[in-house]
Amino acid sequence: MARNKHPEETVNLILDVAFQLFMEKGYERTSIQDIINQLGGLSKGAIYHHFKSKEDILVAVTNRMTEESNKMLGYIRDCTGLTGKEKLKKIFKESILRPVQDDIFTVAPDLSHNSRLLYSIFQETIDEAAPNYILPIIEEGILDGSIQTDCPAELAELIVMVANIWMNPMIFNNSAEESYRKFIVFRQMMQGFGLDIIDEELLRRLQELALIYDKNKLK
Repeated sequence: MARNKHPEETVNLILDVAFQLFMEKGYERTSIQDIINQLGGLSKGAIYHHFKSKEDILVAVTNRMTEESNKMLGYIRDCTGLTGKEKLKKIFKESILRPVQDDIFTVAPDLSHNSRLLYSIFQETIDEAAPNYILPIIEEGILDGSIQTDCPAELAELIVMVANIWMNPMIFNNSAEESYRKFIVFRQMMQGFGLDIIDEELLRRLQELALIYDKNKLK
């Protein structure tokens, strides 16, 4: 069945299967043969026609995970009529309130056991999200007076590192209570920069997601 698909559909099938296996077993414990076994007859040669290695599959999986988020970030970055500070708040609101987050936190693995995937997420955060999306917003905020900092690039990295890495229970395997305390510290840190962008609605939503992940760990 898989052999009859168009190339794009075949690639998507490979990525769907690989993503699920990486989440369930971890990248290191997933083999190319594991992926083949769930592809409905697709051969190893067909896989290598599209991907040179398992690591290439990982990169494609990670890129697909971040594509939708980056589209949203780009839209907010480029929209008019908002200050830099307002754009930062909108980014957090749009990211956290998305219904798909429930699914992500429900099936989420302990990323501390997925070292290559964790590194890919870390690299994307520093090399893509911080300089291409958050930094331009901070620089705009400096110009319009809504953000005060002498180190915009460093502040951009700090924000995405804390939000995407330090506060992520999938990486540190935090309990819901531990995650909530991190959320409080993050809000206080942002307030220290004059950025009141985490309101009570977002704080409750973050706590809700942490509870979903905590419950999933007990299964």
